[in-house]
Amino acid sequence: MTTNTGSRPDIQSKRLADEDYSKNFGDIHPPLNTHEALVEADRCYFCYDAPCTVACPTSIDIPMFIRQISADNPKGSAKTIFEENILGGMCARVCPTETLCEQACVRQEAEGKPVKIGLLQRYATDHLLEAGDKVFERAASTGKRIAVVGAGPAGLSCAHRLAMHGHDVVVFDAREKAGGLNEYGIAAYKSVNDFAQREVEFLLSIGGITIENGSSLGDQISLADLRQNFDAVFLGMGLAGVNSLRAEGEDLDGVVDAVSYIADLRQSTDLSKLSVGRKVAVIGGGMTAVDAAVQSKLLGAEEVTILYRRGQEQMNASEYEQELAQTNGVSIRHWVKPNKLIGEGGKVVAIECEYTETKDGSLVGTGETFILEADMVFKAIGQNFIAAPLNGSAEAIQLESGRIQVDESRRTSLGDVWAGGDCIAGGEDLTVAAVEDGKVAAEAINKVLGA
Repeated sequence: MTTNTGSRPDIQSKRLADEDYSKNFGDIHPPLNTHEALVEADRCYFCYDAPCTVACPTSIDIPMFIRQISADNPKGSAKTIFEENILGGMCARVCPTETLCEQACVRQEAEGKPVKIGLLQRYATDHLLEAGDKVFERAASTGKRIAVVGAGPAGLSCAHRLAMHGHDVVVFDAREKAGGLNEYGIAAYKSVNDFAQREVEFLLSIGGITIENGSSLGDQISLADLRQNFDAVFLGMGLAGVNSLRAEGEDLDGVVDAVSYIADLRQSTDLSKLSVGRKVAVIGGGMTAVDAAVQSKLLGAEEVTILYRRGQEQMNASEYEQELAQTNGVSIRHWVKPNKLIGEGGKVVAIECEYTETKDGSLVGTGETFILEADMVFKAIGQNFIAAPLNGSAEAIQLESGRIQVDESRRTSLGDVWAGGDCIAGGEDLTVAAVEDGKVAAEAINKVLGA
């Protein structure tokens, strides 16, 4: 166990005893056993025109899959789920059900205790994945080839649906592993035991899908070449850029991009080797901010503070995520923005913060400031789309608000190119929404190709 020497800043590894890491990063929501699943399934009213299904971005028939659990048919239940959401196992773990299907549950409205839809979905999908049963069969080959850029939720969803229709799909991804944010961007305690890769293997088992890792659009591949060599292209590149704080001292050592840190944590085989500050500040109010804050605390940080420029009700992180942070000892300070980061010897030691308020509909500083000590600062104020890799095609894809513009079928301004996930305008930046984008685009592509 490392002790504090009193030096500043204090960023160290191995802050905890070895056994604490596995305990802290264990499954945050232990799965239901069969008895618990049957009892919970019996709470469902099996509503006609069920509001939970309407609230689900992928339109899973929730009463049906719960009824199948009640009938002790978890395999059939899982098939019902996967038919609409091929990444239903991961979505059962990370989807904000408290603001979607469970919020719409009639039991939530009547008694404030919805059916545990997320846990029931996990029960069914885990059962099938563990059994290794094959659910989907590929249609006869059409001879058509589609390129998918990005092996995240949108790209994988699109690839699987296209393979179902008999098309050959090549998925190009810049990283070493497929999965996108499911593999690299989700808190470690939400997806344990290498689940993201096991789900990718399940998805690929249909056949007809090839993944080429280390292939980045704009470097190893170009949109022009893909359009020339394939019958259609789907873009699911996500958001590669990280928003800047635009504050003095942002380049100091100890100021870290939260997305990159979470990715490092997710890929670590020994969490005790991952360094974390004693006093950590996280700037932002979304899920990434909460994930970075909670995991810092679980790695042994003594003080972790989330700084958010607006009020609690404006935070993108759900009430559940905010409560999760607070119950893990994270302090959330609202109506605060960083003015500058203060350094000593090139390393961050504190943040000068200013209180904020809304005035005439705009967010402004009050002029009142305070100093918050921090030897590690995470930037978690959102990501942005980098359009440069799209260059090189004879025609330019039209953008909207800095992201790719698409129609209802997820088709871009180029007739043979579709897009989905976080890279498109108007997206919800949710795994489940990205899965729906990929599914919708695949059906549109299939229709256009005349299969």
